[in-house]
Amino acid sequence: MKLGIGLLASVSLVHLAGAYQQRLDSHGEISAILDIEKNKLRNVQERFDRLFSKDGEQRLIREQDQWIAPNRLRIVWNDSQLQNSPAAQLTPAPKPSPAGG
Repeated sequence: MKLGIGLLASVSLVHLAGAYQQRLDSHGEISAILDIEKNKLRNVQERFDRLFSKDGEQRLIREQDQWIAPNRLRIVWNDSQLQNSPAAQLTPAPKPSPAGG
């Protein structure tokens, strides 16, 4: 009887030790991800603060490399796939002429 209870207790301890180790591994991974996300948040908050401080508008303009100069025009090319889009297919098709007429 004592042998069975001792064996059951030892098996339970082995299972508990394995589960505890998995929890520790999960905690380590989650902590690492949390640190990475905290750093990202800190960087974004600092950038936000810089943009909404004095001269923030000028900083934003300097960061943007896609701004178009005032004396330039933007040209947008239509892709040939746009002609085959569902919106282009909504136009009514020509009606067939009556047969035998």
